[in-house]
Amino acid sequence: MTGLEEAEDPRRRWLIQGLTAGIFCSTLSAGGAFAQSLLGSKPGPLPAGRSIYRLSGRVTVNGKNATLDTFINPTDTIETGPNSEIVFVVGGNAMILRSDSRLDLAGEKKENGSLIISGLRLLTGKLLSVSRNQPTTLKTPTAVIGIRGTGWYMEAEPELTYFCTCYGVTDIASSADPSSKETVAASHHDKPVYITAGGPTGQNIRPAGFKNHSDQELMLIETLVGRTTPFNFPGNSYEGPRRSY
Repeated sequence: MTGLEEAEDPRRRWLIQGLTAGIFCSTLSAGGAFAQSLLGSKPGPLPAGRSIYRLSGRVTVNGKNATLDTFINPTDTIETGPNSEIVFVVGGNAMILRSDSRLDLAGEKKENGSLIISGLRLLTGKLLSVSRNQPTTLKTPTAVIGIRGTGWYMEAEPELTYFCTCYGVTDIASSADPSSKETVAASHHDKPVYITAGGPTGQNIRPAGFKNHSDQELMLIETLVGRTTPFNFPGNSYEGPRRSY
């Protein structure tokens, strides 16, 4: 199954198809202009004082309805309703939070004004994120994950976490069973896993397949913080991970 076939939301499917087709080019065609009106401004580092690149549906920050002008701090709570999504940046972190999700951020603002996320908790939902050279602790109801600056995708349910180290190094453990732990070093979605809480001691991490995120989306959010993905792929022909799981 390709990344396009796995795109569960029509807006997300359109975004992936648009990125693959190269509609986000330096000289916009009519199609590119339409893309910007639907998806937000042309991808690039967000201006100072702005956190949100795009949102759709019902999104709240600290319980208040969010708009493109809402500023997100590294201690805020972001929630999305059904058929909703937000693409946003906090400091050097860029994220896509999908529908029916709740994300609690933990961090601080430095004396120089920079925003640092030191931890986050995904209580429920789906989250894609990128960062660099920034140790962060991720928590879900069943997992505790340490990252050292990487790209990753996570889905949280009450009794199960899905986690993909898209690139970089992560330390993964079951929150209920510290003996279930492993370090994953990935270059391109090498080892997705499920993390549970109720399995036998030492066996609460098991292999999973690739699902529900794409390299185009990673490319988009890296662009929002002025970076690129550590791998290259032909934008006009890519449809899914170049790997069998």
